[in-house]
Amino acid sequence: MVPAIAGQMRRHGAVFLEEPSDPGFHRMISGELAVEDYLLAMDVEYPEFSRAMCRLLREMHADGKPIHQVEPFVQILIYVQEFLADGHRPDELPPNSLPYHVYRAERAATGALLAYYQTVSTGSFESAVEAVVRFARADAARFRLRDSLRAQELARLVSDYASSYVEAGLMHFQLLGLLRRSLPSSDRVRPVFLAEDALKPWAETGRSYGPGDRLTLLYIFHPATSQPGREKLLAAQSMIYSRILQKHELNGAAEPFPHLRDEHRCIRAARSLSMEDCRALFPLMRRVGTTEARGMIAEYLLKRKSAGEIAFAF
Repeated sequence: MVPAIAGQMRRHGAVFLEEPSDPGFHRMISGELAVEDYLLAMDVEYPEFSRAMCRLLREMHADGKPIHQVEPFVQILIYVQEFLADGHRPDELPPNSLPYHVYRAERAATGALLAYYQTVSTGSFESAVEAVVRFARADAARFRLRDSLRAQELARLVSDYASSYVEAGLMHFQLLGLLRRSLPSSDRVRPVFLAEDALKPWAETGRSYGPGDRLTLLYIFHPATSQPGREKLLAAQSMIYSRILQKHELNGAAEPFPHLRDEHRCIRAARSLSMEDCRALFPLMRRVGTTEARGMIAEYLLKRKSAGEIAFAF
């Protein structure tokens, strides 16, 4: 993905990254701090990708491209963590202040996630589904606040440039509308789905939204929605999807864009499952690794009468 990202960055006057400000970052892109030393202090999920992105950002900086780190929610969260680490209590945060709201949103989402982990390990299928739904609602509330804060900050900063590249993950789709409302009507906000473009040569269509992401997006845009059947099905499918998705970085993969293509295969498999399918698979998969889980679902789908309609293989 890095060449595609580079192409977009070069087309614009400034780059706005989706991360909080870090003094070490500026030392890294200027060459004062080695890339490996910069990443050593970070818990990066995909090391090879992170190294390639650091090298790209160094090139952009050397070419005179302004690069900004803009993620107010995380920036405030770091402040709150440091505030608590200094011995302060959460109730000392000024009521209705931004740190207070960020703390509340993060605490609710993290608590719901921990409750899900506990339930999915020992609880029933039904209780695990409910735990996913509760987490998705809390996560959606966190996303709404996070995107709102970032849109406000970006609207203030992008006016300094003729054009800007704003980095945003797929779950921040709400940011698009917020920016359009925050910027002058003469400004054009254009979404670019790099992953979608990357998959076109293989006739892979649609954005990579797994069932859990679809559930969270439903709550982001419709927080008061009540569609119990749809919500529970997406939650159930997400539990199976999370078991079969590859988690580690695929170095030297035999196919281009291995992560994106794996995501699409797993999404197709999960979306083909009914509630009863998920209920049958859940107890079998809850404690096994990814490889074993992938074998289980492949075998399960082959046994179904509609297996001939499912294009799914690892």
